[in-house]
Amino acid sequence: MTLIEFFSRNSGELTTLTLEHLFLVVVSTGIAILIGVPLGILLTRRPALSKPVLGFANIMQTVPSLALFGFLIPLNVYLFHVKIVGGIGARTAIVALVLYALLPIIRNTFTGISNVDPAIRDAGRGMGMTDRQLLLRVELPLALGVIIAGVRVATVICVGTATIAAAIDAGGLGRYIFRGLRANDNVLILAGAVPAALIAVAADLLLGYVERTIQFTSMVRAKSRKLLWSSGIVILAFAGLVYFIAGKSTGRIAVGSKDFTEQVILGEILAQAIEAKTGTEVVRRFDLGGNLAHDAMIAGEIDVYVEYTGTALLAILKEKPMADPQEVLRRVKTEYASRFKLEWTEPLGFNNTFAILVRAEDAKKLGLKTVSDASKVSRQWRAGFGQDFMSRSDGYPGFAQTYGFHFQEIREMDLSLTYRALAEKQVDLIAGNSTDGLISRYGFFQLEDDRHYFPPYDAVPVARQATLQKHPEVRSVLKQLGGILTVDEMRKLNYAVDGEKRQPGDVAREFLRRKGILS
Repeated sequence: MTLIEFFSRNSGELTTLTLEHLFLVVVSTGIAILIGVPLGILLTRRPALSKPVLGFANIMQTVPSLALFGFLIPLNVYLFHVKIVGGIGARTAIVALVLYALLPIIRNTFTGISNVDPAIRDAGRGMGMTDRQLLLRVELPLALGVIIAGVRVATVICVGTATIAAAIDAGGLGRYIFRGLRANDNVLILAGAVPAALIAVAADLLLGYVERTIQFTSMVRAKSRKLLWSSGIVILAFAGLVYFIAGKSTGRIAVGSKDFTEQVILGEILAQAIEAKTGTEVVRRFDLGGNLAHDAMIAGEIDVYVEYTGTALLAILKEKPMADPQEVLRRVKTEYASRFKLEWTEPLGFNNTFAILVRAEDAKKLGLKTVSDASKVSRQWRAGFGQDFMSRSDGYPGFAQTYGFHFQEIREMDLSLTYRALAEKQVDLIAGNSTDGLISRYGFFQLEDDRHYFPPYDAVPVARQATLQKHPEVRSVLKQLGGILTVDEMRKLNYAVDGEKRQPGDVAREFLRRKGILS
């Protein structure tokens, strides 16, 4: 399918995602203007504050977006019983985008006003102008071009960063980009990247035109104050409405997922089963990056999602690896209940552990069957690993030590890209997931973990205790899903999405009907 064909077939969804993207950009940039311009003015009156304020804004620019999202999600701040900071969704994305957009607006406002010719200020004071009159009638009109230049930069930053907001269920064109990355689909990636780039270019051109055509006439000076106040009131009212709507509790069951294909399919399985068996409306909060799904559970933003026992033990509880699957499950059950008030329900039946993969032709040519076999030829190989595998306690450091690996080169990249790199012979060995559909799509060979290095990663739905108490029927549904999937079945479901390009909802629905969960 070409990009044009994709746009034609998915015009409705594309329009929705584009409007969501524009919404995030307009609101966040507007709020940044309302905060940044007054702050920049204040710095011209209190120069001693410029270093700490601009320093803070600089620091915000350097914080990775996912890290900032992870910090903001559990940070619940309320105003008049409405949450204004915290949780997943547009609210948190807007707060993060505002923080990223502040620096150019504050800096340009401060610079623009500070660079007004002192002789003009003196002339104004000589005419009897107060400081307020001098600011509104002289300094702001003269600095307006520089301030708008800062707004241009802030807007482009927001357009680009808003694509990451899809990782916390804030919508926008980033959804297509994330889907394309995990499915190795260039059309999907371009479907998100091209409209986002066009929005950035259009916004920059529009604001550039405004900047160039500003004429500092008496009419502009007279109307600048009215324009600032009216714009501020409109943006504040709009932002307030956004926060109010986003902060309202819906009372529905929220099902979450992480940001890869298997998780979205499992999220659909949970959501559709709960809808069918309980009649309760379900909200889907999918594609949550990193450990944001866990953070969202703690913050009360989602009610249930599928987690893996090994991930919970190592990445969340920060404990040492354990080999016994039953002991790992018992440990995470106990700790999650006491620390987080979360309940692990029935295991779904499959173990999605790390899969050490090589090309099938290489395995046949070199006679490779186990990971130990591969370690003997690793000095001639390049390896490709995801950031998660490189940083985890059960990841590369211990893996290399256990098997004695010494690669010619290690390339660290997004997990979804490692499959493409292996297929295109950019690397010779990767660490994927044992249930990934891309393994079947590319015909890779999975080496046996003959030294049993990796701990178990049994997939289990985790739910908030408060939710199960309020909706005991949900517990019954989750129990019914126990043992419903094998590794082979999960790989086939993943392949149906990644290899055959089917929709996760359709794949999940067909599976549940085959298992008798849906009629």
